Amino acid sequence: MNIARDQKQILLIGFQNTTNWLSEVSGRIASLMILGAVLLTCQMIFVRFVLNASTVWQTEIVVYLMVGATLLGLAFVQKHKGHVNVDLLPIWLNYRSARILAIFTGLTAITVTAVCLFYGFEFWHLVHKRGWTSDTVTAVPLWIPYLSLPIGLGLLLLQLIADWLDTLLQQISKAGM
Repeated sequence: MNIARDQKQILLIGFQNTTNWLSEVSGRIASLMILGAVLLTCQMIFVRFVLNASTVWQTEIVVYLMVGATLLGLAFVQKHKGHVNVDLLPIWLNYRSARILAIFTGLTAITVTAVCLFYGFEFWHLVHKRGWTSDTVTAVPLWIPYLSLPIGLGLLLLQLIADWLDTLLQQISKAGM
């Protein structure tokens, strides 16, 4: 019996370590995307106001980079507990009630994110299958920027599950089971 329990513990630790690593990598990629958007905006300002030339593609790419960075950065922000959190109710509750609330809200977040991931993937697949492009001069294949939707939500879902399992296991260890 102990061997099976140890194997489950190893798998759980491996899942959490992998998820944490993926969240860190996605956060770094998101920060590079933001940096790229900032540099591109500076280039656009220079071209427009110094060279007095037209900027055709820069605004569109900056928007794609910022939206993609936001979605890819979700898991990183969740890992570092950076999302908006109102902790007034958990402060008022006793330890057991606060943990039950944390488990419930974690499950709710997992459920909502899973539904968003499902429909986000479905939308991305439709865009890819139909070969949609942006209605601009650059005609960007929209499956490329829209890919950040299922990837970002998938990484967020993994991080939420890892956090929820951590909360659940803290509950069990505190109870002495």
